[in-house]
Amino acid sequence: MTAIRLRDVSVDFPIYQGGSRSLKKTLMRAGAGGRILADASQRLVVHALDRISLDIEEGDRVALIGPNGAGKTTLLRVLAGTYEPSVGLVQVDGHVAPLFDSALGLNPDATGYENIILRGVYMGMAPKEMSGRMTEIAAFTELGDYLRMPIRSYSSGMLMRLAFGVATCVHPEILLMDEWLLAGDAYFLEKARARLASFVTGSKILVLASHSDLIVREWCNKALFLERGQLRMFGPVEDVLAAYAESAHA
Repeated sequence: MTAIRLRDVSVDFPIYQGGSRSLKKTLMRAGAGGRILADASQRLVVHALDRISLDIEEGDRVALIGPNGAGKTTLLRVLAGTYEPSVGLVQVDGHVAPLFDSALGLNPDATGYENIILRGVYMGMAPKEMSGRMTEIAAFTELGDYLRMPIRSYSSGMLMRLAFGVATCVHPEILLMDEWLLAGDAYFLEKARARLASFVTGSKILVLASHSDLIVREWCNKALFLERGQLRMFGPVEDVLAAYAESAHA
């Protein structure tokens, strides 16, 4: 069975050359994720995640909600294997597709066609398999001859189309998403909506970081409320959204 298990997972980021009070005040004003404390050597340490334990089962569609700096992106990166926890256990059973950065796996000096292969390899697919999907992805993006050009010449909207087209060409078991995948111009988003619905439905587990209650309600059946790196609540969407709203107005 596809599943995700976390047991007492913490992620700490030591801030080197950060002993001054001014730096600490700057970090706090900037809304750095988690809590800022000093370790035994008097270095500043950001506790980005603090003793997170949870079980995500097959069929779960989990929204990560919370204010900026709550630890949502850090948790996504832990689940993807990009970050190793400082302490704790992470067990992920199933093939993971991390889609929380539209630029990951892309080379600005390579062409659109070359980046279709590169992005696919980043997602764990073989170059030959991506070559077989090239025509379909190219048609979906509607980028035409731009696919023969280096992507450093692309607008942000064109880059998003390319990343979206590649990201949604397979159906992973565990899908990790940031809401960038749901952004874009109105025409393209309408065109992409059916493709996105099929993509999400085809996954066995979805974990989506979002600030939009509408997106959370549409795509998710559970929500996880993070605040300052700590798990405040995990359960049905409406219950967790209500708790988050109450916290925000407290």
